[in-house]
Amino acid sequence: MSDKIFQEKIDAEKKIEPKDWMPEGYRRHLVRQISQHAHSEIIGMQPEGNWITRAPSLRAKMILLAKVQDEAGHGLYLYSACETLGVTRDELIQQLHDGNAKYSSIFNYPALSWADMGAIGWLVDGAAIVNQVSLQRTSYGPYSRGMIKICKEESFHQRQGYEIMAEMAKGTPEQKEMAQDALNRFWWPSIMMFGPQDSDSPRTGNAMKWKIKRQTNDELRQSFIDKTVPQAEVIGLTIPDPELKWNEKRGHYDFGEMDWEEFWNVVNGHGPCNKQRLAHHKRAHDNGKWVRNASQAYAQKQEKILKS
Repeated sequence: MSDKIFQEKIDAEKKIEPKDWMPEGYRRHLVRQISQHAHSEIIGMQPEGNWITRAPSLRAKMILLAKVQDEAGHGLYLYSACETLGVTRDELIQQLHDGNAKYSSIFNYPALSWADMGAIGWLVDGAAIVNQVSLQRTSYGPYSRGMIKICKEESFHQRQGYEIMAEMAKGTPEQKEMAQDALNRFWWPSIMMFGPQDSDSPRTGNAMKWKIKRQTNDELRQSFIDKTVPQAEVIGLTIPDPELKWNEKRGHYDFGEMDWEEFWNVVNGHGPCNKQRLAHHKRAHDNGKWVRNASQAYAQKQEKILKS
């Protein structure tokens, strides 16, 4: 198959499957994007896992446990989708540990209070949903199908976070202040989750051409802001952006300039928790080596039994 025929298939809205011919650039782009997505789900368990033992009620603890478990599952779906592109999971993990693979910049910020569990669910998972709903229509079949299940569970996570923020916002003055503080700290990192501005994103062109992405970074960011600002107003919290205002002519909210220097600093490994998050992942991976070895040995034994 040629690049021309491949593009015609993409333009006809036909899914690309693992055994189909694909340009090497398409495969590399998918490996980078899907693995980054998988790493983000797994690293994203850390700030929330740290609050499981400190949840304010048994109900809150059960919900948070379920959410962290979901995120582990999302990571596994995505690693599996990535493996269909001819890369092993061991290779993907090694790329992460070597610093050659990234994960979402948002997970390099600390979770300082219980309100942060609300902000992460409402804002971070809310931003993820905006991005992932679009990815349900991505051109690569295994990625697209994985996103359908993931989006259903992310919707639960977003509602869980919004419930925490709403309850705290209508609680004591101290609780409302805590909720507002969490919003203040997570707002800008959340809208930077969508990546650099389109003008500074060299991969966006091919991603849109191959229909890996259906919307640009800026379009997704605008959609998230338009959805989230009214939600904040309902529960009486204030978006920490003095330049935020509704633009009647555009039919969208105008918003202030993001701190791109901070964004690139975090992406390049110099955020508040970069070293901590990666060190924790390496330690957990090393500690679990005996489990992987035991599972592999058992599988090999069962294979020998079946062949005998």
